[in-house]
Amino acid sequence: MEAFLNKHYIKDKIIAVGVSGGADSLALALKAAEELKVFGRRIIALTVDHHLRPSSTDEARFVAEIMRQHDIEHHILSWDGEKPTTGIEEAARIARYNLIQKWCDENGVKTLMTAHHLYDQIETFLMRLQRGSGLEGLCCIREVSFWNGLTVLRPFIHTKPQELQQYLQQRHISWIHDESNDDENFLRVKMRRFIPELVAQTQITPERFDEAVSNLQSAENFISTEVKQVLTTDIENHYDTVFSFKHTTYLQWHPELKFRLISRLCKRQYIPRADSILSLIAALNKLPFSGTTLGGKEIIMAYKQIWILPELAGKRRSSRQLWKDFTATHPSYKNKKIPHKARLAILEKVNNDIQ
Repeated sequence: MEAFLNKHYIKDKIIAVGVSGGADSLALALKAAEELKVFGRRIIALTVDHHLRPSSTDEARFVAEIMRQHDIEHHILSWDGEKPTTGIEEAARIARYNLIQKWCDENGVKTLMTAHHLYDQIETFLMRLQRGSGLEGLCCIREVSFWNGLTVLRPFIHTKPQELQQYLQQRHISWIHDESNDDENFLRVKMRRFIPELVAQTQITPERFDEAVSNLQSAENFISTEVKQVLTTDIENHYDTVFSFKHTTYLQWHPELKFRLISRLCKRQYIPRADSILSLIAALNKLPFSGTTLGGKEIIMAYKQIWILPELAGKRRSSRQLWKDFTATHPSYKNKKIPHKARLAILEKVNNDIQ
């Protein structure tokens, strides 16, 4: 466990662990506490009571008692209020991370460990394959990611769940069986039950899945580096609200780069649908381009450049004086050729930042 933390340059002495009461998370909390204590690190266990089942509060108390027996600090976080009637699995996941992130932020904890394991990875891969995901989606679950400033680590992502159960059995520790894992209305449950048959019929072992996802993640890392480079060198960022780049430069980009960059620049809360992005790319590949909207963004052509900016409500006009006042305090914009709508978006953003 210490080697895993060092691999990702984690120096924190206090680390949170999400513990649901299932075998995977219980094994993570107990193993992390046991192994990291000798390195001067301390584990704090966090359990979210979703109140989705009558037994959820008792399950949280069950976890609290096990943590008490092993001298691990433990806190129960409650998801109160009305619950959605659809998409409950995703809503619960987001609520869980938000509650944990809020607690960590209030208590100065910057790192969280979760118990995602190899079969979680395989299930995710198969689900995304079924949905026709591209490279980025098929990279699935990474060892490290970030949630609102919280570093999320998954030290068991290459470990089979059977190994975690054996760890608990050797210590005579029981765990909670989540009833939702038996509900085949969830695609994830169907995939989980299909894995043994897939392995038996094709000899595609869990280790092969792990190796394939690792290779995909390596390729994705390379492309992401290229995207960051192009964002720095070819795209002009106007106050994180308007983006512009030469049309001739855009035509030289690889199709994958076009897709990644347009996706990122047109993202608001969510990335637009892939077919919508591809339609925009096709339209931008040839002139004339009359402009369009996508994902709450407006895409226009002006001064031989492509401009991506927020959609502005209503037809607003700004006086030349407002722009003149702006360029007086931002001299780098004085001689720039910027279309009227982009000026409006920049002025609105700067004004909101001041307020």
